[in-house]
Amino acid sequence: MRKILSIRLNKTLLFSACAGAALLFSPVSVMAQTAPTQACQEEAFAQMDFWLGDWVLTWTNPDGSKVTGSNTITKTGFGDCVVTENFNGAPGNTLVGMSVSTYSKRHKLWRQTWVDNQGGYIPLTGGLQADGRFILETERYNDEGPFSRMVFENIKAESLTWRWQGKATKDAEWADQWVIDYKRKAD
Repeated sequence: MRKILSIRLNKTLLFSACAGAALLFSPVSVMAQTAPTQACQEEAFAQMDFWLGDWVLTWTNPDGSKVTGSNTITKTGFGDCVVTENFNGAPGNTLVGMSVSTYSKRHKLWRQTWVDNQGGYIPLTGGLQADGRFILETERYNDEGPFSRMVFENIKAESLTWRWQGKATKDAEWADQWVIDYKRKAD
């Protein structure tokens, strides 16, 4: 009987220890413990704030038809350190995706990771340009093409233009592959 009680007690203690460890190291508790308070208050972390909000998107398909989608950009859950995008191409197209972006103080540039419902994964880096545009280029392992980038331009309080551009070689000119007009949703 003592042996059975000892085994039950050991199992109960082991279960309690595992449950306690799971709570201690769960993503929610880690976020609560490590959420930055002042870590991302520098001016550079606000460079993408122009993009925050709820947007109506309009673009022209290759066949000439105009279509719409939506995009919601927030800074929640990680203090002011992370910009989160939730893109929905419907009803214009079936692409649904999301990205997370943050400023790297160490490298003095922005990093973004895009993933989508078509198996896409795109890592990008870049930032604010002297001419006011915000450009993120795909990370590269070599100088072989193709090359791609996104450009935010004509940035105003209620609108902006987003361009996905590409080129075959390093020395070629950038060409638009997808241009989206952003209009801020009315309240």
